[in-house]
Amino acid sequence: MKAYLAEMAGTFILVFGGCGSAVLAGDAIGYSGVAFAFGLSLLAMIYAVGPISGCHLNPAVTFGLVLSGRFLGRSAPGYVVAQIAGAGLAAAVLFVIAQGAAGFDAVADGFASNGYGSCSPGGYGMLSAFLAEVVLTALLVLTVLGATDVKAPVGFAGVAIGLVLVVIHLVGIPITNTSVNPARSIGVALFAGWPAVLQLWLFIVAPLAGAALAAAVYGVIHLPGPPLTVREAERATPAQQAERLT
Repeated sequence: MKAYLAEMAGTFILVFGGCGSAVLAGDAIGYSGVAFAFGLSLLAMIYAVGPISGCHLNPAVTFGLVLSGRFLGRSAPGYVVAQIAGAGLAAAVLFVIAQGAAGFDAVADGFASNGYGSCSPGGYGMLSAFLAEVVLTALLVLTVLGATDVKAPVGFAGVAIGLVLVVIHLVGIPITNTSVNPARSIGVALFAGWPAVLQLWLFIVAPLAGAALAAAVYGVIHLPGPPLTVREAERATPAQQAERLT
């Protein structure tokens, strides 16, 4: 239960910090500021909740870890529910705050939702959006897998993962507003109106496809160590990730 609560709290901070910067301060800080808000929020949460849950905060990351044998599949549904709940709660709090500004319109302004076509910041079409989300999510999950590997240098995973999320947002914001995280997309879409909801499928399917691609690539290129027993996996999966993070 503690791990689920940690995932919920961590995802809340990630979405509130990242999407909040876009909704409340996007005009002032621009794409770069929003990108760093997402990356720094994730970096902080890696060290805050990583020792408790492993700090997935993203169904695509959880999916990639399961496919790579680094996380037990039976724990994944609870993680995903917690992540979506945290994202939805963050979006709800942000929506209430944003309504305090005169002229605020979540549907017209997009409310930091993800989209393609007329909902894309740069007017990019569905194929461009899909490919971008697959590639960018694969980059994120590949970084997570590599940085938290038992053979990776201890203590630098949080920095690597946070910085790669900054780069991902710098590339992806003009295309889709950058999802790479189905929970983040679902949370804000609930308050952004039907255009965002109708396009939500892409920001679920593409990140999961990207996670699967990353798991496949990492399975080919990394040097495997001895496999964990079931008992070791049950006891140590979050802890092993935490050791790499802190």
